[in-house]
Amino acid sequence: MVIGVAPAGTATLGYDGSPVPMDAQRRFLIAFGRDHGPSATLEAVRADGTVVTYSMTIAPSTYRIEALPIPKYQQPEAEFLKIREGELAQIKAAREQAAIVQGDGWRQSFIWPVNGRISGAFGAQRVYNGEKGSYHSGEDVAVPTGTPVRAPADGVVILAATGDPFTLEGHLLMVAHGMGLDSAFLHLSHIDVKVGDVVKQGQVIGESGMTGRATGPHLHWALTWRGERIDPKLVAGAMAAPADRLSRSDAP
Repeated sequence: MVIGVAPAGTATLGYDGSPVPMDAQRRFLIAFGRDHGPSATLEAVRADGTVVTYSMTIAPSTYRIEALPIPKYQQPEAEFLKIREGELAQIKAAREQAAIVQGDGWRQSFIWPVNGRISGAFGAQRVYNGEKGSYHSGEDVAVPTGTPVRAPADGVVILAATGDPFTLEGHLLMVAHGMGLDSAFLHLSHIDVKVGDVVKQGQVIGESGMTGRATGPHLHWALTWRGERIDPKLVAGAMAAPADRLSRSDAP
């Protein structure tokens, strides 16, 4: 994820051919997904018609393969897809809302929503009983059920699945941070906020769990910018050691 400032006098800004919004100070946000190609281009068109182009080289990364001893579908595929259609429609509607939410959370230094052991890395390819699934779209943090989950940055709640758990995500919470950037928190045991609520960085917004498809209690945190799934670890930085680990290591 990159925050930049457009050249003075910029009227419109484009990223790989798509328009990019700017704030009043010409600041903007772009991000590179897991499978982005080797290059990207920013193009600023000034009010006088002149064009400024900036080309970027994108370095590839490597990801591990994870084999899980569970089926890709927990129900018969036809039944799963029938239920999944409605869930995906809700997620799509939330992401469309994220594209227009105003806010400055995207400009903050993001914090981890929970502290714990990383049990599932972003970008890993999952294989369910020998059948390939989609790549892992976030960071899994292993924490006990009921661990408070805090907002990584200011935002607006755009989805709160407090009813029946989604088949994969369980109790799903989504928060828009502005500029098309949103966080998703999966497998929650409890959600403390509702759609439309404004949340502040560090505010408790729910509790971790293992609802939906999960092999143990943890929090899955995903970050998405305008359809590009990005690694939360590269945005939030190194995780602080959990308080109990610090107390044990500091003990005489």
